Amino acid sequence: MWRRGRPHGDLALGEILPPHVISVSHLGKSYGSTVAVDDVSLEIQTGEIFGLIGPNGAGKTTTMECVAGLRKSDQGTISVLGLDPRRDASALQQRIGVQHQEAQLQKRIKVWEAVDLWSTLYPRVVDTQELLDRLGLEAKRNAKFMTLSGGQKQRLFIALAMIHDPEVLFLDELTTGLDPQARHAIWGLVRGIRERGKTVFLTTHLMEEAERLCDRVAIIDHGRLVEVGTPAALVAKYCPERSVVFTSEGTDAAQRLAAVLSVQSAESEGYTHTLRGEGDDFVTQVIHVIAREGIQVKGFRTEVPTLEAVFLKLTGHGVRD
Repeated sequence: MWRRGRPHGDLALGEILPPHVISVSHLGKSYGSTVAVDDVSLEIQTGEIFGLIGPNGAGKTTTMECVAGLRKSDQGTISVLGLDPRRDASALQQRIGVQHQEAQLQKRIKVWEAVDLWSTLYPRVVDTQELLDRLGLEAKRNAKFMTLSGGQKQRLFIALAMIHDPEVLFLDELTTGLDPQARHAIWGLVRGIRERGKTVFLTTHLMEEAERLCDRVAIIDHGRLVEVGTPAALVAKYCPERSVVFTSEGTDAAQRLAAVLSVQSAESEGYTHTLRGEGDDFVTQVIHVIAREGIQVKGFRTEVPTLEAVFLKLTGHGVRD
């Protein structure tokens, strides 16, 4: 609910949202002799959660800050909601929300005081009481910042970024350092933001977070984009292998299956057997042959590659902290 005026995200009759909320072409940024962002081009669609993923120091934050108009790029063109972040910075800041990776507030400021202060920065803001309630902070409105848990602080920063109901939300390493329970709670909040028709551009070095949360991701390393796509499509393209692990009292079960299946490898360690192969129907084929051969199975599980496996294959190293 708005205090006054029409929300920035509301469409007038006949208005059509552009297919790409964010368009970046040949973005470059250097600090002296250090190239932080090197010829990055990407497009982010309306209403999606888009993740820029990679290790710390890969150029994620610099890219996001240039796109959000918080840092001036050295080269390239950027369009956010049809605006140039450099030329139209003032107008853009009214339509986007930003959560910073290293954000902090005064230790003794209360939650309601922070929200009230941020409300003065915009000509139109949402119903702040409803916002705090939606983010699970209503019970903490009188709490001082220094007494909040890590997850509560991050929810407060989301509230401050959303106070003017922005059309695009920028989230930089939102859940780094949080415990699993707090991380999952934040993920739920971000999904809720998208369900309200907003576009989310986030950075993370947590591959599980990107895989569970993002509609599409762009892998960046040493300032350069390596690949862009949905998590599932990237896994299918670069790591199509599947593994089946099962237990059976027969010590030759893996070899029996390998003799009639197209497999990459077959291994047995005691009564535990592992088969590796490719294709969407590999697991189904294994199950059919197990049944046909009459092999008694006591335990069965499948293993599929993850985004981290894709990252390792594309960059030649694991995720760096």
